[in-house]
Amino acid sequence: MKQRKWLKEIRETKNMTQSNFAELLNVPVTTYASWEQGVRTPSVDKAKEVAEILNIKWTIFFDHQVLETSSK
Repeated sequence: MKQRKWLKEIRETKNMTQSNFAELLNVPVTTYASWEQGVRTPSVDKAKEVAEILNIKWTIFFDHQVLETSSK
């Protein structure tokens, strides 16, 4: 599990709380919080929604999976 501090930092630059952001994405706050904490990874569709709102690449959520797979 790797915390996604970058996600929190970018969200905060938009002056949004976890609750605001979760509502915008139509997910429970606990689900969104688990994404920031690195406990869970959003679906591709939700990752794309987050990326569009925050103006980031959606694949950033899955970069660790690519690295883990390529190192095996």
